[in-house]
Amino acid sequence: MDKILEGLVSSSHPLPLKRMIVRKVVESAEHWHDEAQCEAMFDLTTRLILEGPDPFQRQVGHQVLEAYARYHRPEFESFFNKTFVLSLLQQGYHSLDRRDVAILDYIHNGLKLIMSCPSVLDLFSLLQVEVLRMVCERPEPQLCARLSDLLTDFVQCVPKGKLSITFCQQLVRTIGHFQCVSTQEKELREYVSQVTKVSNLLQNIWKAEPSTLLPSLQEVFASISSTDASFEPSVALASLVQHIPLQMTTVLIRSLTADPNVKDASMTQALCRMIDWLSWPLAQHVDTWVIALLKGLAAVQKFTILIDVTLLKIELVFNRLWFPLVRPGALAVLSHMLLSFQHSPEAFHLIVPHVVNLVHSLKSDGLPSSTAFLVQVTELVHCMMYHYSGFPDLYEPVLEAVKDFPKPSEEKIKLILNQSAWTSQSNALASCLSRLSGKSETGKTGLINLGNTCYMNSVLQALFMATDFRRQVLSLNLNGCNSLMKKLQHLFAFLAHTQREAYAPRIFFEASRPPWFTPRSQQDCSEYLRFLLDRLHEEEKILRVQSSHEPSEGLGCTDTSLEEVTSKASAGTESPGTSDSEKTLIEKMFGGKLRTHICCLNCRSTSQKVEAFTDLSLAFCPTPSVEDLSSFQDPASLPSAHDDGLMQTTVADPEEEPVVYNPATAAFVCDSIVNQRILGSPPVDFHCAENSSVPSESAKIVISKDVPPNPGGEPTPSVTDLLNYFLAPEILTGENQYYCENCASLQNAEKTMQITEEPEYLILTLLRFSYDQKYHVRRKILDNVSLPLVLELPVKRTASFSSLSESWSVDVDFTDINENLAKKLKPSTTEEAFCPKLVPYLLSSVVVHSGVSSESGHYYSYARNITGTESSYQVCPPSERLALAPSQSCLLGGERPSAVIEQDLENKEMSQEWFLFNDSRVTFTSFQSVQKITSRFPKDTAYVLLYKKQSSANGLRGDNPASGVWVNGEPPLQKELMDAITKDNKLYLQEQELNARARALQAASASCSFRPNGFDDNDPPGSCGPTGGGGGGGFNTVGRLVF
Repeated sequence: MDKILEGLVSSSHPLPLKRMIVRKVVESAEHWHDEAQCEAMFDLTTRLILEGPDPFQRQVGHQVLEAYARYHRPEFESFFNKTFVLSLLQQGYHSLDRRDVAILDYIHNGLKLIMSCPSVLDLFSLLQVEVLRMVCERPEPQLCARLSDLLTDFVQCVPKGKLSITFCQQLVRTIGHFQCVSTQEKELREYVSQVTKVSNLLQNIWKAEPSTLLPSLQEVFASISSTDASFEPSVALASLVQHIPLQMTTVLIRSLTADPNVKDASMTQALCRMIDWLSWPLAQHVDTWVIALLKGLAAVQKFTILIDVTLLKIELVFNRLWFPLVRPGALAVLSHMLLSFQHSPEAFHLIVPHVVNLVHSLKSDGLPSSTAFLVQVTELVHCMMYHYSGFPDLYEPVLEAVKDFPKPSEEKIKLILNQSAWTSQSNALASCLSRLSGKSETGKTGLINLGNTCYMNSVLQALFMATDFRRQVLSLNLNGCNSLMKKLQHLFAFLAHTQREAYAPRIFFEASRPPWFTPRSQQDCSEYLRFLLDRLHEEEKILRVQSSHEPSEGLGCTDTSLEEVTSKASAGTESPGTSDSEKTLIEKMFGGKLRTHICCLNCRSTSQKVEAFTDLSLAFCPTPSVEDLSSFQDPASLPSAHDDGLMQTTVADPEEEPVVYNPATAAFVCDSIVNQRILGSPPVDFHCAENSSVPSESAKIVISKDVPPNPGGEPTPSVTDLLNYFLAPEILTGENQYYCENCASLQNAEKTMQITEEPEYLILTLLRFSYDQKYHVRRKILDNVSLPLVLELPVKRTASFSSLSESWSVDVDFTDINENLAKKLKPSTTEEAFCPKLVPYLLSSVVVHSGVSSESGHYYSYARNITGTESSYQVCPPSERLALAPSQSCLLGGERPSAVIEQDLENKEMSQEWFLFNDSRVTFTSFQSVQKITSRFPKDTAYVLLYKKQSSANGLRGDNPASGVWVNGEPPLQKELMDAITKDNKLYLQEQELNARARALQAASASCSFRPNGFDDNDPPGSCGPTGGGGGGGFNTVGRLVF
């Protein structure tokens, strides 16, 4: 029968005839045949199956073999024996190589035919060894897939015991060698199918023998972490990830990142190759494991690896977004990489050029899935552009492309950024150790105390949080300069973009410290602020003069000393009026004008003068304030200059010329009032406030506004009350009489002060530091002062400022308080036309002094971001305002309609973000905490206040055309600044990494200690002592080691 079959399949008869005869041969298998005939038929069919030149012959071979094996089982068992199978696997069949898939298919089919025979057990034992040998020979994907089919159907052939671990490891290595050189879709699909079969086999083995899982994963990591340049492991290893139980993620990542034997180069290679796995179309959870490993590396602070991998692979990950099959996983990894890479815009800027094309492509296909995907991409892009604002040339095309998609709120963006930074990842490996953290959850940066420099830190944070001022400073083009403004710009840029928890402002401190300030000694923050603003103002004037004389040298920026600034400023000439374009930045942001008007009570002639100010010093008024001030009579109707109830200003030294005191320009001011009874009564005790740096002999001026005291039960005074008191009329009498040129003698006079031009930022200093002349000691006024969220500043604009004798353009000595200003005043018989207006201001920041004297204690500040326009506040219409009497026009007495608005606004502001800046520490707080600070901690009192003017149009907004589009209102940084920040951020991450490794070596003996880094209700937030925010020890002491 075998001869007939052999002749038939090789004949030229028609195919239908051949099929009919083959059917007869198959039917003949049911009849008895001797062993020789059966063996001959088995030989023939085996040859047809393995060496048949066409599919018909191979098909005939399978049909006849199966029929004869079924009906002649003993004979087939004898034929398909251990020796025969071993020869096939080791030597092949005739001309057929042993690696040919046909041999494995033949053996697979043969096992099915003798499954019920006892001899199959011998074959199983044989195959357990042979399949391990075959896998060690790194078979091609097709052969490995056929082997996987065989082992899946016959699990008895899978190696057992220790050999099973070796088999899995070798199979992983084999997968790592898979390659598909074809680019045709059919071949690619076949390749993916083959790899899937092999990975499914491994999954089945892991389930059956869990002890094989970990060694297999170790082998996976060994393959992908190899630094051998001659070997590139296959991306097919990604097919294994979906079979790893997700509950093992934490354990595996912890083991991996903490292994000291894993070198950085190996870890970098492994992470890069895992990211490459995102291109594997059918693998699940690859993104989960990649993100888990990224977080694990961040937790142990291996930032060098993260930086290198992100910059190397970010574009590849973005390109995967084009392919729908791998798009979700690629987007997850891309989002994590971008949002965690917050120390530099470098990674984001690598993909920015590709965003527009991707958006346009996905918008054009119109699929709902594409639209939903674009919403996620848009949110990610907005977060990054918010974090790295200041690149309009890069971002404008992107903003145009995504304009039709919703933009996330600023609160959501901040939340996403704060949760995703590398320094926000928890360290599960050493959670009890104090960790070097990055920025606090607030996203703000602290300032390191350099040794009693809290007075500077608190002021700088308040200025930094003055949003419009910060934006203007950052937008200045100061390349090549070494000015103080350049150093301030550098400081602001680092506060905005550094990854450090706190920044050390050493360079700025040395450049801005007043010469008379003793290093490492506590100083007056108000004095420092006044000096700083004046220095910046004078410096800009000098630079303008230099640039006008040397146009070829640009700004002509030099490292100008204080003496040079002072001498050049005094030598410069000024025009009587200064236009807005001619103003310095300090003038534009903090400069206002104060008009002093003196009326002789004898001849009724008047004199006036306008002076510039950058801050107003508010003295504490006697009790009560507003009620009594509102009862003053017109000075002309007063019967005598010596009657009770008059406000008088006396000079302690009778030899001095009569002095008109201007609190807006004084550096040393008396703030406790002498209730001196003229009619024979001895004067009550009084004390003068002085700046700690001013000699005590300067304390000569005493201001007396004699107001009957209000017996106990007085309400807490507010800043509005102090401002009213500051602007209230004064009677110059006695030793402080006014020299009237018209009368040519000393006369009683009435002095009034009116604000004629309001600043963008109103700085108010509460004169708390006083000198008790009776006991000759310095004291601090600890009275609580209510801080209104809304302050209405009375501004008396004149019809024409050109008629005024002086303005900002005339140099004013801000510290000269002994000069007789009365002699400078020019008589005037004409009255100016006033335009009274209440200008609304919102509280921006509060500098708090904690302590009992100016020479000790601690400064810290509360602040929030306020821009030039706030929709939450609406100014009262004129018809709803109170009509103020002429003699009381500067007072805000009575219940104002805006008080209701203020209360509503305060209720809204309770939930808005306020920040507490306490040197290195920055925490969230609330306006309620600001209001209650003195009641909770009696020695902690508001000292310097910054109010931001609210207006419907602000000319200093950050969207001026000269600087291009300011993303989120923030100006673009100069390249020099951005490069410095990027370099320092990378250095900081490396410092953290080195410190983390050093701590890991001591982890076994480390003790666990923790104290919340927040507001403590039991202790005041301010202290320069060892447990406060001011220097040695305290919170985050370890964290400062990196600086």
